[in-house]
Amino acid sequence: MTEKKTVALLCGGRSSEHPISLITAAGVLGAIDRTAYDVITIGITRDGRWYLTDEQQLAELTAGTRGTAEFPEGTQQVFLPMGAGDSRLTLVDAEGNVTRTAPVDVVFPLLHGPFGEDGTVQGLLEMADLHYVGCGVTASAVGMDKHFMKVAFESAGLEVGPYEVVTNRQWEHEDREQILERVLKLGFPMFVKPTRAGSSFGITKVDSVEELVPAIEEARRHDPKIIIEAGIVGREIECAVLDGHHGEMPRASYPGEIEVVDQDHGFYDFEAKYVSESSAVTVCPANLPQDVQDRLRELAVKAFLALDGEGLSRADFFYTEDGRLVINEVNTMPGFTPISMYKTMWENTGISYTDLISELLTLAMERPLGLR
Repeated sequence: MTEKKTVALLCGGRSSEHPISLITAAGVLGAIDRTAYDVITIGITRDGRWYLTDEQQLAELTAGTRGTAEFPEGTQQVFLPMGAGDSRLTLVDAEGNVTRTAPVDVVFPLLHGPFGEDGTVQGLLEMADLHYVGCGVTASAVGMDKHFMKVAFESAGLEVGPYEVVTNRQWEHEDREQILERVLKLGFPMFVKPTRAGSSFGITKVDSVEELVPAIEEARRHDPKIIIEAGIVGREIECAVLDGHHGEMPRASYPGEIEVVDQDHGFYDFEAKYVSESSAVTVCPANLPQDVQDRLRELAVKAFLALDGEGLSRADFFYTEDGRLVINEVNTMPGFTPISMYKTMWENTGISYTDLISELLTLAMERPLGLR
């Protein structure tokens, strides 16, 4: 019988997506194969401290949550090793007593947004010589930044929609009228977004000149660098990507489509994603011609490779009336909640929730440490 592996699962974090991470972690803990893996669950507070937690505490935090759950401080603080071949975590209780965990085989960073999905934690884990699920430092950083992501896509020959970027330096020191003039050339509607945030936080659909500056200020509350994207008329189609083993080509799921059925939601916003149970429905495989499905899956893999992705990603496209597939963005650590699209698309493609988690952990342990 194969010896069980030890997984360190990270959740919470410093970003505005802290509560979503907790929901994701609760879902993974409920589905992971306990006959193959022992789990050490670590909750990261909003100010960045790491504490041991467990499934029961996460269940209490996420029960009936409306996106407000926060991880409370625990009694044992967690510290990573810093290389030297020691993969045990150090635990320090409130009295200063020190203990060590079993050696950690792989880390599953179920963290969304800045300080978790953007290459920062990935760099920390690289420094600690720990295997981890998901993209590396560069792919995570580029995949978190909607501006540089589009630059990478364009370089790879993928079609992206019209957009403008407004940096903090520009907004604070340049002529705002000139900035607004170039932004208004995108036309209405447009979407104003924080460049490095997710889960629809800080996003505003703008339909008039009067709405633009307030939308920019709202996005800047989440990120000093913002991106403004022209509205694209088309269906929103997603596709999940799973890396190949030992350098083989990545795999793409059947594409899925989210249909927002509640007219109170002008787009697939935070409320529709995580709060309302009746705002949206998922269709997978999406109702598309077979050749379009095949092309979309190829483009999802192409986007993954454009970022030098590893492990997993979810690619989001617009399918226009004239048959174009315009890539909007990728998510390098998509949600794993019971209703998340990534999990749902792979289930409909033939990989169960439990098997998907095992596959991701296996891919992470196969991957060599260091430069690759």
